[in-house]
Amino acid sequence: MASGLLLIRGLGHSGTTILDLSLGVHPEIMGLGEAMRLLRQPRPEEISCGPAYLRGHGRFKRRCTCEALAVNCPLWGPMLDWLSTHDDLPLEKKLDRLLALAERSKSMPGQSSPRWIVESYQADTISPDWLAEQLGRPVRVIFLVRDARSWIHSRIRRVRNPLAGCQALMRWWWLNRKMERKLNASCCPVFQMGYEELALEPEKTLERLCNWLNLTFDKAMLHPGGNSSSHILSGNRIRFDIDHCANIRYDASWLTCQSPAVSFALGIPAIASMNQRLVYSSKIITRS
Repeated sequence: MASGLLLIRGLGHSGTTILDLSLGVHPEIMGLGEAMRLLRQPRPEEISCGPAYLRGHGRFKRRCTCEALAVNCPLWGPMLDWLSTHDDLPLEKKLDRLLALAERSKSMPGQSSPRWIVESYQADTISPDWLAEQLGRPVRVIFLVRDARSWIHSRIRRVRNPLAGCQALMRWWWLNRKMERKLNASCCPVFQMGYEELALEPEKTLERLCNWLNLTFDKAMLHPGGNSSSHILSGNRIRFDIDHCANIRYDASWLTCQSPAVSFALGIPAIASMNQRLVYSSKIITRS
């Protein structure tokens, strides 16, 4: 039976990389990181960007989270080599090839093919229904959303622009609203997850997620650093910080943030309602 495709979608800086790594610890799941981003054919002006870089000399320099150089990675090595002569194929053909490689790469003696393969390019906008139809595989989606206040802080703490907080707040509302509507209209099953739930109550949240995937929860998922079988070439740089990823933990630095956008975000009824619905509706933790 073909592996299912599990998409992690949401905004950047919402915990997608740590979730991908954590899922990759489970013996029946393999993570691919931001595969959609790497598979898209780079445009001429993107010659120095990650996907183009990895098609060239970059594959001899950048490491995968499996610790091998990209060229020697059992998954991305063959895939990048194949892309050199097949990059003009439609995206779904390239993704189908990658998923087939992922299934075979884990089909070693004593191992079985993964039941779920994770793709975590959170900014991708392709319809899950279209992917399910094109790939002929089951497709499910994790919609991961971070508390508006925490997310705004993560975006502005290194920026001096006084309007950055308001811009980040509107971006959080607009993009999450757009994604929620799109996923509500999808026929593919969607699992709503708050980043705060994952970071503050990781065991309860991951156990709930495993139940949804019809898998048995594995406590090793709580310690993704150095234990994940995910093959991530593109994503947050924390993927290589084993100490940082040793446990799933919460960054509460936003609590001391002085930005008006953080302080008054939940004073806007539409923002407060969406924040509660997308981040805290499972009742695993209580909204503060």
